[in-house]
Amino acid sequence: MHSIVPVRAEAREAAEQNTQMLFGELCQIINHKSQTTNPKWTHVRLESDGQEGWVDEKMLTPMSEEEYTTYREALKSAAMVAFPMAYAMSENNGQTIPLTAGTKLTHYQDGRFEVLGVGFRIDPTMVVTSPRELNQDSLLQTVRFFLNVPYLWGGKNALGMDCSGFTQVVMSLFGRLLKRNASEQATQGEEVASLAQAKAGDLAFFDHEDGRISHVGIVIDAERIIHCSGRVKVEKIDNTGIYNAERGEYTHHLVTLRRV
Repeated sequence: MHSIVPVRAEAREAAEQNTQMLFGELCQIINHKSQTTNPKWTHVRLESDGQEGWVDEKMLTPMSEEEYTTYREALKSAAMVAFPMAYAMSENNGQTIPLTAGTKLTHYQDGRFEVLGVGFRIDPTMVVTSPRELNQDSLLQTVRFFLNVPYLWGGKNALGMDCSGFTQVVMSLFGRLLKRNASEQATQGEEVASLAQAKAGDLAFFDHEDGRISHVGIVIDAERIIHCSGRVKVEKIDNTGIYNAERGEYTHHLVTLRRV
């Protein structure tokens, strides 16, 4: 198994990265690209958020139907890596593997988890066994570890995230399951009328020049937002949008607020 698996828009290495699969994440095979010049590629659908794309088949671990059913059930009560990066050690060979925030740990107990019969050890201080309560204090305690993670299109790990990958990972630690893209996340939850009524953890959505939802961030309070644009950072927000103090201008136009 791999820490991160790129999921691409087309069956080639140079294709755009749509998203990433985290360690132990389930996907369903749509079809194999076995009759082409690139036989190694497999078309998959991620079970967590329904995203589709192409994955190098050597980065996938096949499962029997029984294994799939059992593992899928175990994921429902799995613990999660709570910090941008943690390390787990295999009990089989002693090798370590880096795990990123939001990675689910099945059959977790006292610093040990198990995936398909393989046991792993992890520092228990890096793990949450149940979703955190969402309030301003817990949000700030969580997101401060993500500050300055660089922007990466399709990324959702500590070495690179896009805006919706950031919100998806962070909100998962509070038990909120988001879809993958900003435009999809904007369809979830309930609308919040204004920033004056917003609470910590509400999502703010912004549009592109053509009017499409193209950016998302997490509200801290009526004057601050944390989002990934260039890097994960905290900036000022008002009813117009996000104000970049360094550039002295608004960089994103506010469209709507949602509470998931």
